Amino acid sequence: MSVTLKDVAQAARVSVSTASRALTGTGLTSERTQQRLLRIARELGYRPNPIARGLKTGQSRLVALLVHNLTNASFQVMAEVVQARLKALGYQMLLCIGGDDPQQESDTLTTLVDHRIDGLIVVPTGKNGAQLKALSKDVPIVCLVRRDDATDLETVLADDPQGAYLGTRHLIELGHKRIGLIVGRQDTTSGRERLSGYVRALREAEIGRDDTLIHAGHFVPETGATCARKLLDLPRPPSAIFVANHEATLGVLRVTAERKIAIPDDLSLLCYEDMPWFEWHRPAISIVDNGARDLANLAVDRLLHRMDAKGNGNDGVREYRVGARLIKRDSCRQIGAAAPAKSGRSKSSSSKSSAAKSAKV
Repeated sequence: MSVTLKDVAQAARVSVSTASRALTGTGLTSERTQQRLLRIARELGYRPNPIARGLKTGQSRLVALLVHNLTNASFQVMAEVVQARLKALGYQMLLCIGGDDPQQESDTLTTLVDHRIDGLIVVPTGKNGAQLKALSKDVPIVCLVRRDDATDLETVLADDPQGAYLGTRHLIELGHKRIGLIVGRQDTTSGRERLSGYVRALREAEIGRDDTLIHAGHFVPETGATCARKLLDLPRPPSAIFVANHEATLGVLRVTAERKIAIPDDLSLLCYEDMPWFEWHRPAISIVDNGARDLANLAVDRLLHRMDAKGNGNDGVREYRVGARLIKRDSCRQIGAAAPAKSGRSKSSSSKSSAAKSAKV
């Protein structure tokens, strides 16, 4: 049988209201009384009921993070950052996996309402804008990685147009003209913007857009495998592939291994978003880093601001950008040149913006 606040009060021979004030650190109780009650509570094994406390105070101390999956290393980093930041402030993080599925996202949002969360950071599918907008009237919300175009919610994004531009330009500078692109769906912010950066780099280099080299799909390894086969089966296959979503990279690597395609000798490979395994892979895989840690920290900053009763909703809605950077490793090589010596070192260049406010695009 669980120990109640009443049990603690009886053991300490004080009123329930005095015990409550002492254990929550609120109200007028002496330091000596508070320490005695804390000791008695520990000895009895008392644990406060967060649901009951939430009903009384209007705060559950629960903040939810809703992401698509944990296959993507960026989402793993974001979850670690958000959890650590919130824990330091006395909040508990509820980690929710939506599978990039609108119905699953909708069901999860309904459940979170029932748990009376104090705030939400969400990577939206873009299909439940009305539900998110309704929820935002009671719960501070920050969108992360993607914008929900049906809402005006505060949003933290990577500089995806610039990141994709840097990656594509790097391949062009190495002499590649037939560059395959595997990108996210075009009904998502990241999918559209990464395609726009790719197209911009081609246009500046006066390379015509070839839609047979562009494939879009869901953020899953199977997308990478299917798209890689289509690209490699073309009469004139690309000399380089830019995989502009992280999960699809795993599928591409499977296909290149099955077909015994040597990277970078037979095919240059550039990927979007980093994970430790990419640097350990041989050859080490060149990437465009979207700044997952900075994205998560900025999202927490903005959510905490909105959760502050003084600041919540009074400063308008803004969109923030975190700069992307190109990290050159060993998976891309110069066309018509011998493969460079593999030093194992990484070189990087970055876009100029970092956590900068921008107008919506």
